[in-house]
Amino acid sequence: MKMFMLKCILLVSILFIGVLMGMEKANEGMHNLKGQDAGLESPLSIKKDSGGDVEASVLGKDVSSSDIETKKKQLQEMKTFNFFSSIGKSLADSIRSLMEKLVNLIASLI
Repeated sequence: MKMFMLKCILLVSILFIGVLMGMEKANEGMHNLKGQDAGLESPLSIKKDSGGDVEASVLGKDVSSSDIETKKKQLQEMKTFNFFSSIGKSLADSIRSLMEKLVNLIASLI
């Protein structure tokens, strides 16, 4: 019995080390496949000025807070209709009202 347990523990540990080595090899292969170099810039960079202003660039394009505000206003003005969103809201409202009625019914019985 002791030899069996020793063999099992040895086999599991060898397999575990093999899995870890395989994961590391796959990681290296993914980096080679992507062609990542150490000299590439990150897609998102955020910098703070001495005055406390924050400058951000996404994929090399500068982004400011005023751009974000104008886009937010544009999205609010569009008022697009989403069929699935309206179905979800009506379903949630009906379930909420059903549960409220059920709770009120149970509370009246108690």
